[in-house]
Amino acid sequence: MRLGMQLDYSAGFKEAVADIQRLEAAGLDTVFAAELYSYDSISQLGYIAAKTETVKIATGIVNIYSRTPALLAMTAAGLDYISDGRFILGLGASGPQVVEGFHGVPYDAPIGRTREVIEICRKVWRREPLTYDGKFYQLPLPAEQGTGLGKPLKLINHPLRADIPVMLAAMGPKNVALAAELCEAWEPIFFHTGKAMDVFGPSLEKGRAKRSADLAPLEIYVDAPAYIGTDEGKAVEEVKHRLALYVGGMGAKGKNFYHDLATRYGYGEEADKIQDLYLSGKKVEAAAEVPEEFARSISLIGSETDVAEQLAAFERAGVSTILVSPVGDANRDADARLRLVEQINELKG
Repeated sequence: MRLGMQLDYSAGFKEAVADIQRLEAAGLDTVFAAELYSYDSISQLGYIAAKTETVKIATGIVNIYSRTPALLAMTAAGLDYISDGRFILGLGASGPQVVEGFHGVPYDAPIGRTREVIEICRKVWRREPLTYDGKFYQLPLPAEQGTGLGKPLKLINHPLRADIPVMLAAMGPKNVALAAELCEAWEPIFFHTGKAMDVFGPSLEKGRAKRSADLAPLEIYVDAPAYIGTDEGKAVEEVKHRLALYVGGMGAKGKNFYHDLATRYGYGEEADKIQDLYLSGKKVEAAAEVPEEFARSISLIGSETDVAEQLAAFERAGVSTILVSPVGDANRDADARLRLVEQINELKG
């Protein structure tokens, strides 16, 4: 397994990039830049590309709605070029609160749109004249929908790679199957080492059955809260608060994908309690309802021996890259974070 990390610039962006440079030397393989309704991830990754040498850079994630498919392809080709082939295009549907609330576009047909976006991106990277007759995207735009002057253009530049890796963040059965069918990589969230393959396995197999032989085996990128030390109880509590935020507060009742995932893992009753408490403002009480087994199963927490065993469990489950998400001191201190990455890099073998 390789090691990755989400960029955290809460203490300053330039300081975070200096941190990434140190982590790169310690064995960090990939850095992700998120894009919610904050600064865009593209400008951040351009800066990181200029300040690093070997670490892969990834959008983690950009949504499929707020940029046209061709613009996503152009952006990916540009970042791949300036990073000397180190870019990964991480895509996802996001959710209606962001897509409709912040971007003002309809949150419709996420699976169908994702398929078409990926297909269009790959046509652009191959420098084919861009024609596409999909359900959601027609290129050039049909005459009756515009001026009728659109042309089937091809990208002016020659991309460094025509096969820029695409990673899809997905939780739902159909979206996970789509990732396994079309993408180089899949990013789930809250990957339960004991239950994830029971929940996601059928969808992965369904997608792999349709996977092109031209694609390498699917890689799996998994975020894991991480802490090595003796105060593991406090670290687990931190993870429980993270889970409560997502399961309880990320979305409305009946439209919360993280609540749905917790339910599929077998925590339906607890998920309902967490959501009720969180949405009524009782965040501490909501976190207390998160099962400790759930928090520990998605994490790397404990002694070095414990974490080595947990790393082995992730690897047995097929994980390609662990995205270390520090909790405890390593979440706040750059030196502690560096030591954590060094330890995990040694323990994974």
